[in-house]
Amino acid sequence: MAVDAPVLLALPADGVPELIATPAQLRRAVAAIASGTGPVAVDAERASGFRYRQRAYLVQLRRAGAGTTLIDPVELPSLSSLDAAIGDAEWVLHAANQDLPCLAELGLHPKRLFDTELAGRLLGDDRVALGTMVERHLGIRLEKGFAAADWSARPLGEELLAYAALDVELLIPLAAALREELTRTAKLDWAEQEFEAVRRAPTPAPRADPWRRTSGIHGLHRRRQLAAVRALWYARDELAAASDLAPGRVLPDAAIIAAARANPRRFDDLLALPAFQRARQRRQAARWMAALQQARRLSRDQLPPISAERTRVPSRRWRDQDPQASARLARTREALDALAAERSVLTQNLLASHIVRQLAWAPPNALDEAAVRAELAALGARPWQIELTARQLTAALTDAE
Repeated sequence: MAVDAPVLLALPADGVPELIATPAQLRRAVAAIASGTGPVAVDAERASGFRYRQRAYLVQLRRAGAGTTLIDPVELPSLSSLDAAIGDAEWVLHAANQDLPCLAELGLHPKRLFDTELAGRLLGDDRVALGTMVERHLGIRLEKGFAAADWSARPLGEELLAYAALDVELLIPLAAALREELTRTAKLDWAEQEFEAVRRAPTPAPRADPWRRTSGIHGLHRRRQLAAVRALWYARDELAAASDLAPGRVLPDAAIIAAARANPRRFDDLLALPAFQRARQRRQAARWMAALQQARRLSRDQLPPISAERTRVPSRRWRDQDPQASARLARTREALDALAAERSVLTQNLLASHIVRQLAWAPPNALDEAAVRAELAALGARPWQIELTARQLTAALTDAE
């Protein structure tokens, strides 16, 4: 329940914990957490805008009887002893899918999970940032002034550590409030299925043609320009990985697009571009020119296509390519939107959009509920989603035929 005048929490209630950075400190922290009770609030800080690797640069935990623990994984890269101390206790995280991969690198693997962000989505919250949810459900406003900090920098100052400690300060009370609301709305089973899916999710496969996500690429319409983007993207990625810097700090997307558009043939022409005025980019001018020259040497059949190859026509073009599939997609989306509104859950959490598209593009031959249920299961829908949507989807697909 929202509270009109939330209480501001600017510092952890127990003060700012010391940063655990030595094996001896870790042993004491592990013993404290092992002797604690109940669920364990867990968070990790990465340096996405600063570093190439998505590793953890700080791990925060809080448990009743143990208080808050802040661990430096740069100094302590193996936390398997902590994993053993937690055992099968429930982890409480916010947006768990973002933190679980970097925590797994440290030897931390939850046996049970409660995701407060995902719980909020299932309850129909359209704003699910941690601070927003704590204010809405607990009536407390968190001081959130360091979201874009460079957590890879050392030393970590007192203000940063206080901010990090606040991230786990109220996770367990928030989870308790959300669990109560999930129970009241008969959604706890939904949530538990979703949490388990997140916990068991495999590492995502590498994205095909990642260079096509370069910001501004939609403004390029020639294959030779796209070849330049591709060559510069991979040259940048190689250097970013080697230096462990975020790619955008090595060479901004805007610089890649500017170079692809201008097609400079001399160093002076490249360095004259406004996007190449910074010293870091100028120092690597030979690398960027080599990439551009490589793109220029490609034969016509080596150039990338204007559009990425797809196994299925993009849904925005279905109306022209397959009007019947377009009609099925419109009907299924309409049915799901109505059901989501009725059940107070976000549509994207009711059923993943890629499942909806695939079902509309290639529905089962026998358009009955049993066949739709089987197809939903094959596409990865959870049991609660199948139970809730199969009948409406069958009717929508049938009506569109």
